[in-house]
Amino acid sequence: MVITESGQMFSKSVDGSGEIKDKDFIDKHMRDAIMEVGSRNVLQIAIDSEFVCKTASMLIELEFPSIYWTPSVVHTLNIALENIFITKKYQKK
Repeated sequence: MVITESGQMFSKSVDGSGEIKDKDFIDKHMRDAIMEVGSRNVLQIAIDSEFVCKTASMLIELEFPSIYWTPSVVHTLNIALENIFITKKYQKK
């Protein structure tokens, strides 16, 4: 997704079927997307807070210091809700 002052639009998707989604895979595709729109036009990357995503995002931040990583709000909320559910489940036992 690309968000500008004019609004948001879908940029592209990547079919990762059968691929190992490691830091290198994610870094490559984030880097390709950044280069496609120009690094000066990217301020932030919002992606899951999974270890490989966070690691790939840190690699991007090292190369492009003006681009910041932010964990996905939806992913963060899902983790929080899972933890609440698990805690309540074990409290009932």
